[in-house]
Amino acid sequence: MSQSTILIVDDHPENLTVLGELLCGHYRVRAANSGARALQLAAQQPVPDLVLLDIMMPAMSGYEVLQRLHAESATRDVPVIFITALDAVEDEQRGLALGAVDYIAKPLHPAIVLARVRTHLELKRARDLLRRDNAALEAEIGRRMHENQVIQDVTIRALARLAETRDNETGNHILRTQEYVLTLARLARALPRFAAALDERSIALMAKSAPLHDIGKVGIPDQILLKPAKLTAEEWAVMKTHAALGAAAIDRAVADMREPVEFLAYARDIALRHHERWDGSGYPGGLAGEAIPLPARLMAIADVFDALISRRVYKAPMPMEQVREILAAERGRHFDPDLLDCFLAHYDEFCAIARRHPDEAGSEAGIVAATRAAG
Repeated sequence: MSQSTILIVDDHPENLTVLGELLCGHYRVRAANSGARALQLAAQQPVPDLVLLDIMMPAMSGYEVLQRLHAESATRDVPVIFITALDAVEDEQRGLALGAVDYIAKPLHPAIVLARVRTHLELKRARDLLRRDNAALEAEIGRRMHENQVIQDVTIRALARLAETRDNETGNHILRTQEYVLTLARLARALPRFAAALDERSIALMAKSAPLHDIGKVGIPDQILLKPAKLTAEEWAVMKTHAALGAAAIDRAVADMREPVEFLAYARDIALRHHERWDGSGYPGGLAGEAIPLPARLMAIADVFDALISRRVYKAPMPMEQVREILAAERGRHFDPDLLDCFLAHYDEFCAIARRHPDEAGSEAGIVAATRAAG
């Protein structure tokens, strides 16, 4: 174990000599004959492990030295023992109140000084060890939490990509819609109506859940999901079941876990309700207005916007300005009016997101074409 460093501070040379001779056989000793010099020595490496500080000094008292030591991050945790001829209880109380760890009265008794010094150095070593252990533990917890977060995000993305393989022309649809939801939620948070529901944690969970919105498509037959022509009424009825299928799959996952998983509650709302419409004409439940969960209302705008600007087996991409007009016409019918106003007020931001995540080869021309048409 390395030798501890002790800083002794007193304006009387004879007191410094007494303390120095007492301590130098056990510790590294630095000596200062003024408060200003004490602060200079305390800032040098290695930082002292303990300070023995006289109170009554000219120019700068021990009280002021202590306050300035505690004001600096490098020295705020260094324990300070006051050594003084003052014997009033009020003086001792003041020193302890300012943060001194102990108070030794003059004249000094060597055995007492050595015992107090040893005790407080041991306490400091214990505190430092505990602080290092806590820091290491926090770092390990942070690492494991990050690792679990990455695993969770990769699992979500893998599940979403699994659904996407059934509908291979959606390309980076899940990346775009996730970022649309995140951006729209953060913009909508500025509106008093949404402020309470859209704290940063809730927004993050909504965005995390967004890629699972169409997970139920894995249960839709290929001849319907990939049909290049308009669906019949019977086929459309089957297609609409993907919302309930997705929610059921998430419900089963939660049941298997035997404990609630917060983001999956958002994922279920999004999967089940993102085709509901503000006026009640959507599916599967015909919910209207505020009865539609907020995450699903955000997803509805993101999903429709991206579907319109993208190429599908049954349609070409639409120009972004035309898409804007179509969305605006659905204000208060398909979409929450306030959310749509927010989306349209920042429309260029959402177009930029689309450009950052074009579809893979084979359908990339869709968004590019839509962007060019908008320009």
